[in-house]
Amino acid sequence: MDLFEVIKRRRSVRAFEKRGVEEEKVNAILEACNAAPSAGDLQAYEIYLIRSDEKLIELTQAALGQDFIAGAAFALVFCAHPRRSAIKYGNRGSELYCIQDATIASAYAQLAATALGLGCVWVGAFDDAKVLQSIDAPANLMPIAIIPMGYPAELPQATPRRGVDRLVHKV
Repeated sequence: MDLFEVIKRRRSVRAFEKRGVEEEKVNAILEACNAAPSAGDLQAYEIYLIRSDEKLIELTQAALGQDFIAGAAFALVFCAHPRRSAIKYGNRGSELYCIQDATIASAYAQLAATALGLGCVWVGAFDDAKVLQSIDAPANLMPIAIIPMGYPAELPQATPRRGVDRLVHKV
């Protein structure tokens, strides 16, 4: 698939087949995240790979009961690292750039998963402290997204989008 086909095929998948994902595919997704651009090349984020059923259930609870997380083969939790970015960029780094860094890496993960025939969904509704506790992460990190992944057990239809003519403002 070329990039534009991958972008068109990406969907928010919330139902997964009960089977594991090959290690090569997991590693390819992580390599794609690592290639994502970041402010000052600081990579002011951390990625937590969650595979155990117990931890996926804890993430489900931290994510306000979004049960589909527990059905995934694995999940990636992206956490911004404000201090790492603040070293170079001060408040702007700790309040914005680290969040952008984690978000870009999350988007790369979703596109890589789609290109590999996997499904995933962005989860942003959760209790920050409970997420950090469930993944054994330090309190100085800021959870940005939980991305559960696996082989899709559903193929959602494309959702309506605003037309480019309504989205883009030519100045």
